[in-house]
Amino acid sequence: MNPAEIDDLELDLFVEALRRRHGYDFSGYVRASLKRRVQALQAISGARTVSHLTERVLHEPAFVEQVIERLSVPVSEMFRTPSLFRLLREEVVPVLASWPRITIWQAGCAHGEEVYSLAILLSECGLYDRCRIHATDFSEAALARAREGIYPLREARLYSENYLKAGGTGTLSDWYVAAYQHIKLDDRLKANISFSHHNLVADGAFAEMQLILCRNVLIYFERGLQDRVIELFRGSLARRGFLCLGSKESLAFSSLASEFETVAPGHSLYRLRHVR
Repeated sequence: MNPAEIDDLELDLFVEALRRRHGYDFSGYVRASLKRRVQALQAISGARTVSHLTERVLHEPAFVEQVIERLSVPVSEMFRTPSLFRLLREEVVPVLASWPRITIWQAGCAHGEEVYSLAILLSECGLYDRCRIHATDFSEAALARAREGIYPLREARLYSENYLKAGGTGTLSDWYVAAYQHIKLDDRLKANISFSHHNLVADGAFAEMQLILCRNVLIYFERGLQDRVIELFRGSLARRGFLCLGSKESLAFSSLASEFETVAPGHSLYRLRHVR
């Protein structure tokens, strides 16, 4: 079978095998996007059909991490959408400063670029020592990359431009060393970050977060799963806590939209309305 001709029944059986054998549920993902990623997995693994992938999922536990790595979308950059990070600096950080301890959840942290960006921002604002950041992802491969804090040197120029546009008070090079065509972020940034496995589809809530960031993850979910995840975030937010989504994501069509207020027009940054 040509990889471009994925049969819907085969895809359903593949998704069901992942869910029942390993607990990874992709049934609520946008169908077209999921098909493209399965096609890519089929091509790179040399599988003749999706049914062959299903057989390997059922009988080769070591193959599953490769599957998860290919089905996830760990694409990010430091200070992505600089205007959003400037908004966090100017509007959210002063509110966070009113809490004696600050707990933050970066859900779907991918390779860690954005969580380290957040750590830099909080350090420059004098709040990092009071913070604990929980950076989670469902891909162990992505988490391993995130823990390293090592990125290609070729990306440093873009990251530095983003940093300055986001209101950085120095230079990004203050926070890394460069060697062997890579940059390694300062280990001080890792001090208050815990990287851990969490599956937004299946796992439960964290408690009492003042800020939750989950950027460009929900766009891959169908509406029902989006609402489930938003409910998970709502249940994890402290009273009047903040929720930050990606630039292409919104609560506008969510059944929970009325429970949040928009912090600034043009940005998917929200604050919990109701008192719980």
